Amino acid sequence: MWTQAWTRTRAALPISRWGSDYSAAALWHDATAGLTVGAMLIPQAMAYAVIAGLPPLYGLYAGLVPLLVYPLFGTSRQLALGPVAIDMLIVGAGVGAVAQSGTEAYVALAILLTALVGGVQVLMGVLRLGFVARLLSRPVIAGLTAAASLIIAFSQLGALLGIDLARSQYVHVLLWDAVQQAGQMHPLTLGIGLGGVGLLVGLARWAPHVPGPLVAVGGGTGMSWLFEFERQGVAVIGTVPTGLPRPEAWAASLQHLDALGPVALTLALVQFMKDVSLGRIFAKRHGYTIDPNRELIGIGAGNVVGSLFQAPPASGSFSRSAVNDRAGAASPLANAFAAGVIALTLLFLTPLFYYLPLPILAAIIIVSGMGLIDLQELRRLFRARRRDGYIAVFTAGCTLFVGIQEGILLGIGASLLAVLVRMSRPNVAELGHVPGTRRFRDLDRFAHARRLQDIMVLRVDAAFSFANAEYLYRFIVEKSAHEERPVRHVVMDGSSINSLDATAAETLFSVAERLEAAGIELHLAGLVGPVRETVRRAGLHALLGDAHFHLAPYHAVAHILERADADDGTDRLARYRAQTGPDVRAPTPHAT
Repeated sequence: MWTQAWTRTRAALPISRWGSDYSAAALWHDATAGLTVGAMLIPQAMAYAVIAGLPPLYGLYAGLVPLLVYPLFGTSRQLALGPVAIDMLIVGAGVGAVAQSGTEAYVALAILLTALVGGVQVLMGVLRLGFVARLLSRPVIAGLTAAASLIIAFSQLGALLGIDLARSQYVHVLLWDAVQQAGQMHPLTLGIGLGGVGLLVGLARWAPHVPGPLVAVGGGTGMSWLFEFERQGVAVIGTVPTGLPRPEAWAASLQHLDALGPVALTLALVQFMKDVSLGRIFAKRHGYTIDPNRELIGIGAGNVVGSLFQAPPASGSFSRSAVNDRAGAASPLANAFAAGVIALTLLFLTPLFYYLPLPILAAIIIVSGMGLIDLQELRRLFRARRRDGYIAVFTAGCTLFVGIQEGILLGIGASLLAVLVRMSRPNVAELGHVPGTRRFRDLDRFAHARRLQDIMVLRVDAAFSFANAEYLYRFIVEKSAHEERPVRHVVMDGSSINSLDATAAETLFSVAERLEAAGIELHLAGLVGPVRETVRRAGLHALLGDAHFHLAPYHAVAHILERADADDGTDRLARYRAQTGPDVRAPTPHAT
């Protein structure tokens, strides 16, 4: 009984597995990494809360409770949780559609959204639906990230210029509003903001190990107090409440669930896709594996419990996770030490932030946002497959000019459409024999491959289904009919066909009958077991006969030539075998 209970506990709580081997050395590494990341998290958390339209204090809340919950369920040792710029942008866009930024209702809805995001993630994890995140393909993520970086950066134009800009998720709207109010900008505010940007960029380039945001916050706050920036018209954070967040029930009305539901689902998938990608990078580097479904539960539970302590959504940060890794994090417990830094800040240090200039926070956001742009990734997409590059650009454009959620959905739609198009028009290669071997290769790619006299060998590089059945039917029939040479046999290499549905099986019937009417025999070679069974159950064996099913194109050609020699008294089989290298004489095997 106790053994079963312990087994179930270890399965439900990953901490019970790695915790049993936890050492003092691991504790030291986690403490060092956690303290480092915690110091980095303080300015980032406050800045990212501003992106979501929330007071900076709520960013610190997001760096507290979720980081204490994740180690219980999470499986990534290096993933560093907390508020993330892209997440906050989605929060701001979603909540901003139903409430006015800066109001109590807005804050309440943002917290409710956190609970919904966490609930979706936990449910997906329990139902083992981690694979759903694959809908967010690499091009969609790349396009979203590029667009989000621009939106994040331009959303801070108001704080950088010292003017009051309306909140918007559209870059062109922000730019136009800024141009109209350019005459009202505050020179000192602009100077402080540009100075902060220069400091952050310079430290990142020439002193990468120095925590730039922390230096900017400390230096900016000190100068603001010393030179009395507030009296000169520079906006500062002002009073930041001291103390830990108290547990509270969700105060928002449930009438907005229909509006927040799609936002919650979108954010849940974006967070999960990003976190699993990060987790796999570090897991591969350190020789362990992560469980995507456990990650869903860990992140989701952190968000659900965090929402009860007024925390906006939290997830893994690439920059903080990289620092966490370099600092030697040995387990998810490093997040708890980072949370300890945030707790001490909330208890004792928040009065120090009173004089923190808002343009310094804007500078941190702008530099962080622009740092998300990965032009190399876009180049790689275009280089690998041009279609993927176009999907990324399309997703970015839709995100910038249509909306964040809409951009993600349209990007997913474009990815699925590309898959369907690829499925409906799969690559069909005509193969030629490579002299000296038994191999058949694509005639367009291998200069040494040679066509056979009256035998055409084709390879279908896709699952054979209703989506491409008509296309393949037309291709095979038309290809056979329009060959300049006389074609008496068509050999279909099915080694790349991993599935076959009823429509495709019926199409094979039609292909066989059409070719037979034209005096052409159809032979199937290399069918994998499940496809071969489907073909047999569909009755194609009975139509063609066992002699038309072969293990490989080589055997199909040998069988055809053997029959031709028997009918015509020729020696084509012998000449063919002389060109294939060493051969063990045996009857041509057929699929049975």
